[in-house]
Amino acid sequence: MAAKRLFQSVAEQIAALIDSGAYPAGTRLPGERELAEKLGVSRVTIREAEIALQAVGRLEIKTGSGVYVSESAPMRDERLPAASAFEVTEARLLVEAEAAALAARNITDEDIEKLGALIDQMASGGEDAANEADEKFHLTIAEASNNAAMVHTIKSLWRMREEIPEVKATYEAVCVHDAETRTDEHRAVYEALKNRAPIDARNAMREHFHRLLETMLEATERLALAEVQQQASESRERFLAGAKIG
Repeated sequence: MAAKRLFQSVAEQIAALIDSGAYPAGTRLPGERELAEKLGVSRVTIREAEIALQAVGRLEIKTGSGVYVSESAPMRDERLPAASAFEVTEARLLVEAEAAALAARNITDEDIEKLGALIDQMASGGEDAANEADEKFHLTIAEASNNAAMVHTIKSLWRMREEIPEVKATYEAVCVHDAETRTDEHRAVYEALKNRAPIDARNAMREHFHRLLETMLEATERLALAEVQQQASESRERFLAGAKIG
């Protein structure tokens, strides 16, 4: 996991350079190659770090022009934490399950109709349409809770899901393979809300996130195993080749 967070460390280094005055507001950052050499990382890592800094308002990426330091620093509460996909999902489980329970008591017929249409969009639309419907589904439930603090918290968690590169990449890697299961889980939440059943709504939402966490863990384990196998294969090739010299 530490390797996956390298871009976050690089983002902090670039932010520190900005804060020190090395790159004043409004100026253009050096190119990816120069920054990569300066910080001792790959250009891909530089790109990920710049995207992360753009997400929190420190940089502006202008296509065809370059990357510029924002004219004004973001407010402190707009900055996103260095959270992992597991941390974001765990928080979503805890918060959104309770939001669903609240929504079951307060939801309107209009909200129910909207949720049903969004499930149809998840089931029949393409990947982009399904992802858009997914976000609208969860935010509709948050708003149906009639709790402004809950709405703000869930929107913040969605920002982390979409704007922290590691988190976004993890969700995309997992969700693309389980579209049918995801739709079924959302339908279970919808049915509980339609029946105005708080406990069922809470449990259905918890089950959705439990399954998502398990899928993420399985994907992480497969990746780790593949990396070990690759390293073993490279070592075998290297050392056996050396043993044959002479």
